[in-house]
Amino acid sequence: SSSTLFSVHVLQLIPLVGVLSFAAVGALSFSVYSLFSKSDVIVNKSGNPEPWETVDPSKPQKLLTIHQKWKPIEELESVRKLTK
Repeated sequence: SSSTLFSVHVLQLIPLVGVLSFAAVGALSFSVYSLFSKSDVIVNKSGNPEPWETVDPSKPQKLLTIHQKWKPIEELESVRKLTK
């Protein structure tokens, strides 16, 4: 009787283990995807101390972008030229 009770509990845990495994694999795969495909994720900062300067502003950095247009702001561009 105790062996059938044990097997019922194990069978009840299968969906929980499946859902948690699916969530863990999804989180890990999105982390690896972000690490290799996103320009705003940096692992080694010593190679480029100012990595935000190399980010292309015309390329969206969000996961989903709807009708986003980028145009430079003249005041900020003039300040950037003065500080370099």
